[in-house]
Amino acid sequence: MFDRHITHYPESVTPAHAHAASRQRAGRVLQAAKVLARKTRPLGKALSAAGLAAVLGLSAQSARAAYPDRPVKVIVPFAAGGFTDVAARVMAQQLSTILGGSFVVENKAGAGSTIGTDYVAKSAPDGYTLAVISSNHVTSHLLYKDLTYDPLKSFTPIALLADSPYVLFVNANVPVNNVQELIEYTKKSPTPVHYGTSGNGSAQHLMTAHFITKSGAKLVHVPYKGSAQAMQDLAAGFVDVSFAAVSNGLPHVRTKKLKALAVTSKERSAQLPDVPSLDEAGVKDYNAVVWLALVGPAGMPKDIVDTLNSAVRKGLSSPEAVSALANAGVDVRLSSPEELGRYLEEESKVWGEVVRSSDFKLE
Repeated sequence: MFDRHITHYPESVTPAHAHAASRQRAGRVLQAAKVLARKTRPLGKALSAAGLAAVLGLSAQSARAAYPDRPVKVIVPFAAGGFTDVAARVMAQQLSTILGGSFVVENKAGAGSTIGTDYVAKSAPDGYTLAVISSNHVTSHLLYKDLTYDPLKSFTPIALLADSPYVLFVNANVPVNNVQELIEYTKKSPTPVHYGTSGNGSAQHLMTAHFITKSGAKLVHVPYKGSAQAMQDLAAGFVDVSFAAVSNGLPHVRTKKLKALAVTSKERSAQLPDVPSLDEAGVKDYNAVVWLALVGPAGMPKDIVDTLNSAVRKGLSSPEAVSALANAGVDVRLSSPEELGRYLEEESKVWGEVVRSSDFKLE
């Protein structure tokens, strides 16, 4: 049979009294619960807000952790075919592989690279529009008075990529075999001696102006729309002289169309061990390299900057990337975002002084 639970009351307490006491206890518990709720309501709101913030923070972080979730444009502010373009494509391929997205190189050349960099400066700082800049970037504000961006403040430093000396090349028909002979020839030639560059305000233009100031050579500028075009005309004899990347001129040296007279760095190039530095050749204290760096618009999120920097370091340290960049005539040189920021400030001072001291002009 079923067991029954039977409530037994003390003799002095009737069921009615018990029910009344029970109702009183329930009332006191309910009242205590209401008081507790009022006291803990602010804490509950705070906890709810904190929880919401945490959720939102995690959501934003998760969204950025997925970077990139659409194609990333890598703007090269120079014409296709130059060593900046080649280096940018090597980097873009590595980033695509490492980050699992699509990094697409676009060439936006012109006005000493300012057309492409202006485009990037005005883009959203979301990590989907980047630029590979070169040495001339830090002097653009001194050369183009109507520039609408600041070379330093308008960009987020991401990573230094590579650097390399330039080489002083002359056409094989120019009757000189060393730097001092070239300097004298430019002073005595009955016809102007022309030098070609990748454009007004380019690194080639800056380095040649620096050479003219320090050596006293007499040279006439012929700006092109890219270093590849300038090199073609140098090899063909349409211009006489050009400072250019090792990789651009070395094939023509091997075919006897060009002569390599000197390198712009204090140290000799491993690819041209028999070619002296300009300092060795008598242009004292001449020391310059062209560098490449990855930047984005000012205000990029730090986590995206760090993601890109880490991927650049990993990708450009790989044997295939090192080899590809060496073939392009540059050596891998990596940095943190902070180191690049300081380097850009230093280079701005150095090349700014070159511009001011050389009476630099845009033809």
